[in-house]
Amino acid sequence: MQVQYQAVRLPFVHPFTISKGTKTHQPSLIVRLEHRGLIGYGEAPAIAYYNITVEQMISDLEKKKEMVERFAFTDPERYWHYLHHLFPNNPFLVCALDMAAWDIYGQMLRMPLFKLWRGNATQLPNTDYTIGIDSTSRMLEKMKEHPWPIYKIKVGTPEDLSMLRALRAETTARLRVDANAGWTLSQALELLPALEELGVELIEQPLAKDAWSDMEILRSASSIPLYADESCVFESDVEKCAPFFHGINIKLTKCSGITPARRMIRQARSLGLKVMVGSMNESTIGSAAIAHLLPFIDEVDMDGPLLLAEDIASGLNYDFGCVSIPEAPGLGITCNLSF
Repeated sequence: MQVQYQAVRLPFVHPFTISKGTKTHQPSLIVRLEHRGLIGYGEAPAIAYYNITVEQMISDLEKKKEMVERFAFTDPERYWHYLHHLFPNNPFLVCALDMAAWDIYGQMLRMPLFKLWRGNATQLPNTDYTIGIDSTSRMLEKMKEHPWPIYKIKVGTPEDLSMLRALRAETTARLRVDANAGWTLSQALELLPALEELGVELIEQPLAKDAWSDMEILRSASSIPLYADESCVFESDVEKCAPFFHGINIKLTKCSGITPARRMIRQARSLGLKVMVGSMNESTIGSAAIAHLLPFIDEVDMDGPLLLAEDIASGLNYDFGCVSIPEAPGLGITCNLSF
């Protein structure tokens, strides 16, 4: 096994704003694994409020690079367990390496990952397109600039309701709302009747990640499905979220890769929870990993490549919300970076 890596800064088409801040670029670590002539790619975006930077990922990888390469690779699940213990405090780095290992494994077996997992590529969920926080006029411009069947609207400002009403007046598309833990219980309860009237189909992480007693009240009051995001990071969080949410949003980078994400999907199903897999503004590399999970989930937010001004890979096709899963072995993508 040989590992190489590259730090990238992926520019957004528009500055991307959520309740936690604004950025114009997405810093990410791209890893390249080579095993017996096969090459796999993985990606881990750095997210400031999780306190893991690209520099930290590189530092951790450099310290144990020889151990990463020394592993006798046979299958990605064994490799993930090895990496999980090697980097216990860096799930982002583990995710990138796990993704690349699955890419190689699919190539070893000459199968795209979704077929390796016995997934059926019919009736897949459509992806939404995210409209970041901005002035109402700019949010309307972004929506008109990118006609789409489902929009995820970032909220968390005093103008949330007037903005959502203005957007609804201009579109019949399905609307989702993502507060990124930006509301209080009183704000959420006050907004619920209007959100129901506007036809909002789900609300993502309305309250602070540890506001369990408030979430119990909100869940009992809401006819709109509530999905955990910041409250559901690791496998151990799935069962904890079950009494307080209708569904969970799994992020590959946060949970540490494809391997634990597949276990989280099965666990959520056993608890009667709906499952979404979400984007952290990945390029086509990380988004392709999400695409292969489409046959096993209810909803998806994988618009990363659509939000970026420049991509670093090819192989994913988007058509008005519909995503075509790559049919080539592994992730099925081509990376355009030079290592």
